[in-house]
Amino acid sequence: MLQALEGVATQCVAKQDQAVTGHAWSVYLAPNQIVKAARKLYEAGYSLEDIFALDFDEGFLVHYHFNRWNINERVVLRVLLGADNPVVPSIVSVFDGAEWHERETRDFHGVEFADNPNLVPLLMPVEDKDLFPLRKTDKTRKSIKDVLSLGEVVSCSPELEALFAEAEAEEASDA
Repeated sequence: MLQALEGVATQCVAKQDQAVTGHAWSVYLAPNQIVKAARKLYEAGYSLEDIFALDFDEGFLVHYHFNRWNINERVVLRVLLGADNPVVPSIVSVFDGAEWHERETRDFHGVEFADNPNLVPLLMPVEDKDLFPLRKTDKTRKSIKDVLSLGEVVSCSPELEALFAEAEAEEASDA
């Protein structure tokens, strides 16, 4: 998998315990790298499984799950977007099936997918197109570090590592 993403600027790459997380690799990217990464995975024989977002204190974390038919090597690409302007490029130009997933994510969280050719409501009524039922309130929103762990880090930027530093320090003190 690491060879497949060669040339893509990653923020963090970590091996995961697939039995626990459901995927073998977790890769964090800046929004401007998602199309390039999707294209590289497509060329390496990966299929898109789904796209969804999670609403955290730090913003929206958009997840893209990929897998290959001949090798079980499920990969999750993650893109963190600011809550004030949650926009990420669409990957429809690489995976046609992404249109539906992007529309659903927009319906439920309000994440915009730039250049999606058909970003009209999929599951929400048109009159409720700005309702976003899966957005959390400040009271119920959690920090990324309280929900996710980095895993076995191969490489990571200091900024992204800092998001998880406090949780990892607490885990070490509990041991």
